[in-house]
Amino acid sequence: MQNSAERQINPKILSDQGLVCLWDFQESEGSDRLAKGRCSYSLTEALGPVERAEDGFFGQYSAKMEEGKYFRIPREQCPELNIYGKDAKLTVMAWVKRDRKLGDQCESVAGMWNEENRKRQYCLFLNLKIHNSEQQVCGHVSSVGGPTPGQRWCMDACIGATPVPFDQWQCIAFTYDGQYACSYLNGKLDSREVFNPYFYDEGICDGGECGSDFTVGAVYRLGEMGNWYVGLLGGVAVFDRVLTEEEMNVVGAMD
Repeated sequence: MQNSAERQINPKILSDQGLVCLWDFQESEGSDRLAKGRCSYSLTEALGPVERAEDGFFGQYSAKMEEGKYFRIPREQCPELNIYGKDAKLTVMAWVKRDRKLGDQCESVAGMWNEENRKRQYCLFLNLKIHNSEQQVCGHVSSVGGPTPGQRWCMDACIGATPVPFDQWQCIAFTYDGQYACSYLNGKLDSREVFNPYFYDEGICDGGECGSDFTVGAVYRLGEMGNWYVGLLGGVAVFDRVLTEEEMNVVGAMD
């Protein structure tokens, strides 16, 4: 694998009109992280400075994510990340180097997902811990914004088969095309019977004016922020279209 000084973001991706935002986390702690792509939205440190680590994916640096630290964009400031509807389409990707957490909660990486009623839309997770899963890539989607009917939690997610390693750069992603949610690891569909691809033709909830903010590294749950992602974060990208398998293999391959 190339080192970070040699690696560049594929220019075809940056010019793709479907790319809403891509953050590469080269900025110093205490600064907003400014997106490349169609929308130059800024991620703000929500609970104090997020340290910049000298171990990056798209450059020399990355964001060092710890429990109690996350980024956010207020909902009203990122309208094109507010992807919803019966025919909603999206791709969420992240380049991560995981570290071990103190606890065993699932880990939210990026999305519009708030577990108050009708504020769940979409979110890329790790270690979701439902449907006999552990440490895999997971893509959560919700048409109702709350728990799956008849369940305590939202149970609708594509969940891969392969545990995502710690202490190694990995590309994790999921897509949703209005019918199927699919989880990818390092550019390849991580197939799992029933759960990846995951059939879900109900679309994504319209959270309205009071829906979720866009958050990176945590979500609001059980009355407070939690489900922290812990480790290095070298990049996050959101598209308002579904990348093809060929495109995903190009963008997500780690060679």
